[in-house]
Amino acid sequence: MNLSAGQKAPDFALEDQDGIETTLKSFKNKWLVLYFYPKDNTSGCTLEAIDFTQKIMEFKKLNAYIIGISPDTCKSHQEFIDKQNLSLTLLSDPKHKTLEAYDVWKEKSMYGKKYMGVVRTTFLINPEGKIVYIWENVKVEGHVNEVKNKLKELQK
Repeated sequence: MNLSAGQKAPDFALEDQDGIETTLKSFKNKWLVLYFYPKDNTSGCTLEAIDFTQKIMEFKKLNAYIIGISPDTCKSHQEFIDKQNLSLTLLSDPKHKTLEAYDVWKEKSMYGKKYMGVVRTTFLINPEGKIVYIWENVKVEGHVNEVKNKLKELQK
């Protein structure tokens, strides 16, 4: 299913790094930056998580929450957070249900081998639960500032 701006964001119910269930409804009346990433403790994913952590207070001032989702386990997320000193909520989707609902679980290719994996994608969801902007095939460098600037622009 291809999602686009203006559509209602698919609901989800996933456990965070502490095993606490988090749903889309938990963010009613708030802006949500929902970012999907391939794997804890890999270079691009670490950089992205650190960038979001460094700007988290700026997002909070804009009534926005940041949630990362990957197929990693809750335990892996907890270790990633501890190791990198992150202040993010990371949700675990080992069965790929939410990854598939957001159409980010796709065939990828590396060194000629095809495999299924997460395509780095960020969704900006407004307080009414609608997708207002999508970044696909995200390049990590500068991405967090792009998201913050788009959020400010849409709040005007």
